[in-house]
Amino acid sequence: MSDALRKLLRESAQAPAITPHIGVLTLHFQLYACDDLKAKRKVFAPLKTIWGREPDLAVAETDHQDILDCATWTVVALGSSSQQISQRLDQVEKAINERIDAAILDVDRQLL
Repeated sequence: MSDALRKLLRESAQAPAITPHIGVLTLHFQLYACDDLKAKRKVFAPLKTIWGREPDLAVAETDHQDILDCATWTVVALGSSSQQISQRLDQVEKAINERIDAAILDVDRQLL
């Protein structure tokens, strides 16, 4: 083992472990007037293009991919504290409500 690796291992053992906090926001949507999957994808395109590019968020359609009148999307947020995660998920939920043209039927939020 090299001296550089030994030094790195000693330093990492002394440094406090940082435990990331994870928040999961699942939104269930009701869609109207979507004639095909292309129209459905167009409604939810901002979810991936806007929030999918954020470094602390992951966004995916998690259920009802082939059903035209409903959709389930999940947003996962990472942060250094539960309070930070809650605030971030509040911001995202509010922005989604303002930008997505679909009724939100149910919101499920978990902090891990």
